[in-house]
Amino acid sequence: MKYLCLIYYEEQKLNPLSTRELDALIDEALAYDEALRKSGHYLVSEALQSVQTATTVRVRNGKVSITDGPFAETKEQLGGFILIDARDLDGAIRVASKIPPVRLGSVEVRPIWDLKQQWPRRADAVSGLGGALSRCLGAEPRSLGRLSARAEIRVEKKHGRKK
Repeated sequence: MKYLCLIYYEEQKLNPLSTRELDALIDEALAYDEALRKSGHYLVSEALQSVQTATTVRVRNGKVSITDGPFAETKEQLGGFILIDARDLDGAIRVASKIPPVRLGSVEVRPIWDLKQQWPRRADAVSGLGGALSRCLGAEPRSLGRLSARAEIRVEKKHGRKK
């Protein structure tokens, strides 16, 4: 079964680390990724840039709004993720407990919800992210291009940049 390990930590805890300490933490994380590959648990992982680079997108009543910064003001921020394959939740917790940045924060372990398995007929009719977005927004897949264009225009007007 697939599990997503969401890695949270306080970015401020990274600031006091020396270059040597930060490099050691990164090397340890990369080595753990390699150990997960060899054990067959590893599927994919990525670290995220600072929460200061985040942009939050909301759609309400068909209107797109974009704000700089994270979705919520919290003490810990999402710093990265590792998608793993584990036999069960206990196995996923064992893997998550060894992720090096857990010492600076926490790791949330969540099972993946395979929508294609849950609703095979729906998944055939509406596939991919475009289908998921169209279901959430109540829009036809072909109208999502127009929604994207409106979002780009709004970003350009508000922030003076075009994505």
